[in-house]
Amino acid sequence: MRITLFILLGLLMGREASAQRHYVCYYTPERLKIDGMGNEAAWQKAAWTEDYTDIEGDIRPKPAYRTRTKMLWDKENLYIYTELEEPDLWGELLKHDTIIYHDNDFEVFIDPNNDTRNYFELEINALGTVMDLFLGKPYRNGGKPLLAWDAQGLRSAVHTSGTMNRPGDTDKGWSVEMAIPLASLRLWGERALGDSSLVRINFSRVEWDKDVAGGKYVPRTNPSTGRRLPEHNWVWSPQGIIDMHAPEKWGYLLLSARPVGTDTVAFVLPVEEEARPFLWEVYYKQQKYRSEHGVYATDPGALGLSSRGGALELIGTSLQYTALLKWDGVAGKLTIDQDGKISALK
Repeated sequence: MRITLFILLGLLMGREASAQRHYVCYYTPERLKIDGMGNEAAWQKAAWTEDYTDIEGDIRPKPAYRTRTKMLWDKENLYIYTELEEPDLWGELLKHDTIIYHDNDFEVFIDPNNDTRNYFELEINALGTVMDLFLGKPYRNGGKPLLAWDAQGLRSAVHTSGTMNRPGDTDKGWSVEMAIPLASLRLWGERALGDSSLVRINFSRVEWDKDVAGGKYVPRTNPSTGRRLPEHNWVWSPQGIIDMHAPEKWGYLLLSARPVGTDTVAFVLPVEEEARPFLWEVYYKQQKYRSEHGVYATDPGALGLSSRGGALELIGTSLQYTALLKWDGVAGKLTIDQDGKISALK
């Protein structure tokens, strides 16, 4: 069954799209030494991101400690430098590809093609231990992490200002520097990243509450259950939900071939991106509708979508659906399905 509903275009979707943070990443002609220090002139010219916020955004308290990031790139690498304020430097995990977020850690999430498919995650703790993995699709859609994947050629370093694992003193914090090879972020047949590439990216900082026992840091627990208290999740671009594996909610990274410190580039969101929040609203509402009715909706009105968007068509059964959207300024139609895969039909 197919029903078409014409919905008035409004400004709301543009505001929702622009709520996700963005960063223009400039080119560095200077070779960077990956030592966790970020001392090179190129780094001094690069702008900081906004301070990190709670993963759910402003509805939660401001993070207790400051975190901020800079980015640069050249023909071989994406460079990331992050400073993390931390009065109690702590870390235990030393083996590559252990679950690093069991320690305090810094995490990078990259979706090079902005399709919520085939994305990458890197984690590192204050000891410099790295975990890197690949996901073909998010966990919500049945994705399985491929821990055997390694970011070939990755260089990373940590610099600490203070003493590791020594309760009783006050530390300043730690900083992370990474050089992620662009080739490691490219699947066979995909276009290489370069000037004007628009990438989805986000950063997460996991921070655990700790106590001291026997002269050592130990995770703080709930006295009534004995279980470890939930971690704090502080991120660059707020997700709005406690889940980093929703790539459609990550921030935007625009690569520019202009050398850092020269002319600035204005970030302009492509028209197609203004339509994507509407498609994702369709996706989430369809999941809710199916859980309540056993089938996917074929009438946009049943999803409460009559006040925004463009021209929307829904084709659905109990097992799958396709939403087709005609959006002003976009050639052809955009589609999304039950797996959250967005495609363009010309």
